[in-house]
Amino acid sequence: MSPDRVVAAARSFLGTPYRYQASLARAGCDCLGLLRGVWRALYGPEPEIMPPYRPDMRDPLNAGALRRAAETWLVAETGPLAAGQVVLFRLGWMAEPKHCAILVSAQRFIHAQERLGVVEANLTEAWARRIAGRFVFPER
Repeated sequence: MSPDRVVAAARSFLGTPYRYQASLARAGCDCLGLLRGVWRALYGPEPEIMPPYRPDMRDPLNAGALRRAAETWLVAETGPLAAGQVVLFRLGWMAEPKHCAILVSAQRFIHAQERLGVVEANLTEAWARRIAGRFVFPER
């Protein structure tokens, strides 16, 4: 998928308020909802129904769900950081990723953050060392 199309779709969510389990531009979304909304903009309907998930990191039952979903529906990326890539982040003490975003460039990303909504931010060293996986949207 063209990185320009991915970034444009992600940027259409900028300013969207944070809403847990939502995925609609300008209405509300969380980090996974941002990816879901970009998927719909690129391909149409989502490939599976999203089961309910907990907003906190204390969910051992579904600890690897974000990584498994990325491995199922996206394509793993091993090259340099680049626009259009989906990045998964570990948060706090968690071994498995619990946050996701879309790179705008090797230095910037778009994500949904509580209290801020969907924002474009710098990929600081603190964020970069939490990267737990990178993927690209598939060609269709």
